[in-house]
Amino acid sequence: MQPPFRKATRCSDPPRPRVLILTLLTQLGGIVYLIALAAAHAFGLRRFSAKLTLLVLCYAAAIVATQFAAPDFGRVPLSCMAGAEDRLMVRSPIYCALNRNYVTPEVRDLAEALAAHMDAQFPGTTTVALDANFPFVNGFPLLPHLPHADGKKLDFAYYYKDANDTFLNGATRSPIGYLAFEEPGPGDELPCAGRHDWLTTRWNFDALQPLFPAYRIEEQRTAAAVAWLTTEGVARFGLQKIFIEPHLKNALGITDAHVRFQGCRAARHDDHIHIQIE
Repeated sequence: MQPPFRKATRCSDPPRPRVLILTLLTQLGGIVYLIALAAAHAFGLRRFSAKLTLLVLCYAAAIVATQFAAPDFGRVPLSCMAGAEDRLMVRSPIYCALNRNYVTPEVRDLAEALAAHMDAQFPGTTTVALDANFPFVNGFPLLPHLPHADGKKLDFAYYYKDANDTFLNGATRSPIGYLAFEEPGPGDELPCAGRHDWLTTRWNFDALQPLFPAYRIEEQRTAAAVAWLTTEGVARFGLQKIFIEPHLKNALGITDAHVRFQGCRAARHDDHIHIQIE
């Protein structure tokens, strides 16, 4: 008895879900995946390990090539290879591996100037950068940061201290710098209290909070960084907005109008500082 008829699959059909996911995560990953797939077919590679190795090599080559190509499109990378003497660092190499470390030259200059200022005012202080933008194409969002789509946005980590009030240079509460929130206290301003928006990225991740160390924001450095951003950052680099949660803005004594609330549908900003230029 012959087996039931099965529709043949065409090798030329692209694995669309993988391409879409890799593109959303890294911008370049989908294209690199298709190139690696075609190369594996051309070389007759059948083993998964061989295909995976080829994909990794192609992606690594794309990352290196992108660093040279991106300036022609108006963006430059923030380095993930900071040395001991560098005062601006990207929190994790994962940001560079995912191509999330690109900004316009003006934002890079702002970040470097902020780091230099903080080191001058508080010797030895390192300023930590988080998500930036993808290297190409205005309007391509850096999920879950929808506004990070033109090279003009950058997130910074807060400065932290331990339970003994000792400054923790270059440290963040979470390994990626996000999701470890500073919870508001009794009587603090809660602009989103009572709202239940179904379309939102304002997630609390309550289950994760006990996993993070009990660091606290180092108020003196954080307030000094925001003060520089709202003065020198505005005057020299055209800084337009800073997003910080209202309860932290009040706790740090910040009154400048450039420091704003991002809205109840955007992600919380009591784990990082968002800045953007004009």
